[in-house]
Amino acid sequence: MTGLPVGDPARLGFCPDRLGRIAGWMDGYVASGRLPGMLTLVMRGGEIAWLRTCGFADVERQRPLREDTLFRIYSMTKPLTSVAIMMLYERGLFQLDDPIARFLPAFRGMRVFTDGSTAKWDSVPAQRDITFRDLLTHTSGLTYGFMDAHPVDALYRARGIDFSTSDEDLGVVVDRLAGLPLLSQPGQRWNYSVATDVLGHLVAVISGRPFDAFMRDEILRPLGMAETDFVVPQDKLERFAANYVPGEGGRLVLVDDPADSRFTRARMASGGGGLVSTAADYLRFCRLLLNRGELNGVRLLGRKTVDLMMANHLPGDIADMGKSRFSESTYVGIGFGLGFSVMLDPAKAQILGTPGEVAWGGAASTAFWVDPAEDMAVILLTQLMPSSTYPIRRELRVLSYQALVG
Repeated sequence: MTGLPVGDPARLGFCPDRLGRIAGWMDGYVASGRLPGMLTLVMRGGEIAWLRTCGFADVERQRPLREDTLFRIYSMTKPLTSVAIMMLYERGLFQLDDPIARFLPAFRGMRVFTDGSTAKWDSVPAQRDITFRDLLTHTSGLTYGFMDAHPVDALYRARGIDFSTSDEDLGVVVDRLAGLPLLSQPGQRWNYSVATDVLGHLVAVISGRPFDAFMRDEILRPLGMAETDFVVPQDKLERFAANYVPGEGGRLVLVDDPADSRFTRARMASGGGGLVSTAADYLRFCRLLLNRGELNGVRLLGRKTVDLMMANHLPGDIADMGKSRFSESTYVGIGFGLGFSVMLDPAKAQILGTPGEVAWGGAASTAFWVDPAEDMAVILLTQLMPSSTYPIRRELRVLSYQALVG
């Protein structure tokens, strides 16, 4: 167990009874069999006000979910990758409006899909090159093959553009991706995509080091995130959670056994979704954001850079740029910064929150958000795919904010 210290909720501005409502909510999901187990954590003012686990990390082996359980955080990897590329930005190695073709020549002269199928398609020239900012904000014209809603998605599947399962070299898949048409003109539409995997490769190309090595040496180790990595070693397997999907009647169906998971083997380091982490480790990352780039004397980013990352870089909200087929966030009232969503208008988004808070989630129903105005961070960890199965993120948001009284 990690033994994370928990402070007095009342001293930290919460009503203890109201905060305690989270317990019944958690128990309800687990007791009903909808979730295998769950961890929730609420921090304010640099102290944990709430931390609770319930249920199982591994139902088949009856292993309880603990504070030190290892979770697949999937797309919660994206904010860390975004920090990595912004660390290189701070070294004067590129500008946000630079074309990525400066470092990845295969992305010169991109074309945009207009009509056709995976066998034959029509396209027009891109009006401009993809920039670093386009990748960071998911406005590059790239997509995901799993969305299965557009011919370009199908092209990704047919050509093996899948950074989460491929055993090929990262650069090989990125180069193959560059040979496919874009879904839309760069900068004109918000569409969730493999953009952050391309950023991971850019980290490698610009730094001259493998992406996973850069992440370990420049971010994870300096922050003390010793449990976070792209591979779960054998001596930690007992703490690695199983992953599930809802089956018939809501019954949990195992889809990734921790004893035989691809996360236990060396593979492509996916900047878009490859990390496994713990609550304690991800809390350190949240603290880095709240501290505007510094944690315990270690500074990864300047405060102005973090401010820029946490600002909305879209002309309006996500909905204004064409509703995406999939996202780890809602669209109305929510903007996007350099690596995560940004709350613009809680009333428009129809949810409790604070303008300026940043958030993101992962495919197995994990989530986090950081609220600078309230000096607050919340982490939700479980393992159920897809993340849209139950509205647990929005429910925890309400349960967390309704407890604030000071």
